[in-house]
Amino acid sequence: MDAQGRGRADDIDPADQWVLDPQTGNYVLRLEAPSERPVPPAQRRKTSAATASAAAPSRSSRRRPPPAATPAEEEAHPAVPPQRSRRAGNRSAPKAAAGRRKRKQKKSAKKRALYWTGGTMAFVLFAGSAVAYFLYEHFSGNLNTVDIGDAGAGGPTTDGPVNILVLGTDARTGKGNEGYGDAGSPGHADTTILFHVSEDRSNATAISIPRDLITDIPDCPTKQPDGSTKVVSGQQDVRFNTSLGQSGRDPGCTMRTVQKMTGLDIHHFMMADFNAVKTLSTAVKGVEVCLAKDIDDPDSHLKLPAGKHTLMGEEALAFVRTRHSVGNGGDLSRIEIQQQFLGSMIRKMKSSDTLTDPGKLWDLATAATKALTVDTGIGTIKKLSDLARDLSKVNPKNITFATVPVIDNPAETVKITVVLNEKPAGQLFAMMREDVSLTEVKAKEKADQKAEEKEKVEGPKADASEVRVDVRNGGAKIGAAQTTVDWLQNTKGVLRSSNAGNASGDADKTTLEYAPNQADQARALAEMMGLSPSALKPGTTDAEAMTPMTLVLGKDFQGPGTPVSAPTKAPENVQRVEADEQVCAK
Repeated sequence: MDAQGRGRADDIDPADQWVLDPQTGNYVLRLEAPSERPVPPAQRRKTSAATASAAAPSRSSRRRPPPAATPAEEEAHPAVPPQRSRRAGNRSAPKAAAGRRKRKQKKSAKKRALYWTGGTMAFVLFAGSAVAYFLYEHFSGNLNTVDIGDAGAGGPTTDGPVNILVLGTDARTGKGNEGYGDAGSPGHADTTILFHVSEDRSNATAISIPRDLITDIPDCPTKQPDGSTKVVSGQQDVRFNTSLGQSGRDPGCTMRTVQKMTGLDIHHFMMADFNAVKTLSTAVKGVEVCLAKDIDDPDSHLKLPAGKHTLMGEEALAFVRTRHSVGNGGDLSRIEIQQQFLGSMIRKMKSSDTLTDPGKLWDLATAATKALTVDTGIGTIKKLSDLARDLSKVNPKNITFATVPVIDNPAETVKITVVLNEKPAGQLFAMMREDVSLTEVKAKEKADQKAEEKEKVEGPKADASEVRVDVRNGGAKIGAAQTTVDWLQNTKGVLRSSNAGNASGDADKTTLEYAPNQADQARALAEMMGLSPSALKPGTTDAEAMTPMTLVLGKDFQGPGTPVSAPTKAPENVQRVEADEQVCAK
């Protein structure tokens, strides 16, 4: 029978019925009340005659001293510590007088509040940690990852510019993708967007790369299921979309192809299949699009009248796949459709009615994690959420969609594929390398107008005949140094230029090193070559009269006559659209 059963739950802690026996060192169960337990011998010996003859208390509260214990009793009842009272102030209080009911003391309001607060807080913390763990496990289980080895630049995603390759594959495998033809296809790089976010997070540029672009695919080391690495041989003059899926190529191969094409370091990739469009558009309860004319495309199964529509699921997928009923009916027209859709989706995702709706956020997070395959560098929920939080700082009005400048392939009689339009494409890539926005962002404009930078290119310029320069190859194409020297001498009159061979190592960017007293020569050469202010590297001491400057051609060098500097605005005739601008498909 416990303390509650004996009616003493207010005074005795049930846990205290198990007490330590000092004689044995073990805990024993004690059921008797304090007044029923034997008095320890040491205490009995201390009782004096004076105490026994002291003034007696009232009859109702008088206690009869216990009889002296025999040695056998002492052996049977060793000294046991007394039970403790729950009330600190009542530990030594005498037993209530017979016949008088002891009044139950109430906990103070402050103590009750502490009990409630402590219990509630513990529950909240436990529930919160349990929910967080559940969410982490739930969403982590959705993610697919690919180990791309050293294909990506990797590294932190919260410092400096970030370049992410977004891939839309046309793989027909997987749930929901079987009905789109080409059954069993491993998928190609059907939709490819290079997403560049500026260092200050004030702007972003999303460049679409046509799938039918003729380019070179470099050798690609790919991780195998058994952990080994297999090198897939590269190819020259093939369609860009074969950089993924064909011959066992993984997304790392596409990243290598884009890096070689643009001169940009690609940090990470994100890949999604047809399901992504269906699930994401449904998660945000539809994406608004605009049509300038009626569309009836039997291939994509899209049939809509002109005007605005809110699309989700299968209808949204049909919209981004249509091409025969818009523009010139080719892939470039479909890219414009996709850019319109993505811009509208970004606006919807960042709208208040999505961000403040727990249901939509849950559906969106579930759809996104299920739809995505990412590299192992961002292959956890924490890393992915940190990246998303960082990139979300960009205002949609400063996100620009553009398409890599291309022209019809001159080698084809029937125009099917395209090739780079070298000059504007080179300028566009240079803008991304130099972190120059395609939008008007005041913060970036101010940064680009530093007086120190302006002084490098503004001022007197030497005559071409006075310019002395050694040209070195620091990562450009083989023969670039000699080609540049020939160009300088034959077309620009820089006769005092020479090929100084290879630089000591590869350089990402082209640079011109010069002494302070060669500043006029540097300005003249920079204007000829199209070098940006950041490419000019002045020294601290003057040079001898006959000492040449040093021009190092980096990986970004596209050839003599093609500006290496990033223009302050996009080249003319580059197709582009702002993310916060709704354009009706024609």
